[in-house]
Amino acid sequence: MNTVTVRASKQYDILIGSGLLPTLGAEAKKLGKARTVCLVSESTVYPLYGKAAEDSLKSAGFSVVSYVFPAGESSKNGTVFLDLLNFLAENKLTRSDLVAALGGGVVGDLAGFAAASYLRGIRFIQVPTTLLAAVDSSVGGKTAIDLPAGKNLAGAFCQPSLVLCDTDTLRSLPEEIFRDGCAEVIKYGVLYDRDLFAHLEEEGLAFHRETVITRCVELKRDVVMEDEFDTGARMKLNLGHTIGHGIEAKSHFQLSHGKAVAAGLAIVTRACPCPDTPRILAILEKFGLPTKTDYASDDLYTYTLSDKKRAGGTVNLIIPRAIGDCAIVPTPVESLKTFIQAGL
Repeated sequence: MNTVTVRASKQYDILIGSGLLPTLGAEAKKLGKARTVCLVSESTVYPLYGKAAEDSLKSAGFSVVSYVFPAGESSKNGTVFLDLLNFLAENKLTRSDLVAALGGGVVGDLAGFAAASYLRGIRFIQVPTTLLAAVDSSVGGKTAIDLPAGKNLAGAFCQPSLVLCDTDTLRSLPEEIFRDGCAEVIKYGVLYDRDLFAHLEEEGLAFHRETVITRCVELKRDVVMEDEFDTGARMKLNLGHTIGHGIEAKSHFQLSHGKAVAAGLAIVTRACPCPDTPRILAILEKFGLPTKTDYASDDLYTYTLSDKKRAGGTVNLIIPRAIGDCAIVPTPVESLKTFIQAGL
């Protein structure tokens, strides 16, 4: 097992390794006085791991209530969010109690935002079961729901009290979902780490999971500790996401987050090429991720304008200058359509 410690506005540990889910209750017990845990999951993950999580929590002395919603990004909305808040209230959770998010990024975002909002904030635990959630969304305290106008437009910064990543849960992922997470792993290599990128080039989907997840989490930990509230260096983690979120929204969330981010990264890389552009495009193809989209620049421009990183008349684009070296480039909105067109 590897442990990565985040020291932000709240200090917490990220535990990464095989066979950790049965320890959830014991680890939760270390967090202090809590009698009840609300386990939040979705309809695909809960049948696989819900009972193991509940049994672990109950064996540690917790009363457990479980809230399970339909799987998919379409559930990350205001209706489900309010229903979850009402569920917490109906089950009389107090400020000393806990929420545990068991699942991928949708579960973590929704449960985390509910925990941040209920009683003005109660503690929560992230238990990621997808690669994407393990390396990215479970770490750093961003929680959110989607609005009709765009992705993650309502949310809060709320650091978890613990992240418990059992790498065994990744074995049940369909290959397509695992590939989605690989888009975020590749992103970390492009942003910060040439050695990580080279390992991914060499090993492909056979990369060593615990080692790579730990390295990605360490990289994100360092960024979060430098810029917890996303006003500077943390913006770089948006590599591929600004246009990717536009692609995702245009597809009405039928295209997965990882595939949309991969296509967004490819568009940015082609629009502003660097010496490593061929390697970046090649690794996306190696992992079976899209490098193109059929959507027109006009459509992507419209949806990209709803991105939460927009500041007035400027959108901050993250541009690779080389593998391991990316820059934040403030781009006037009026130039964005031309930029997107150049990358299609």
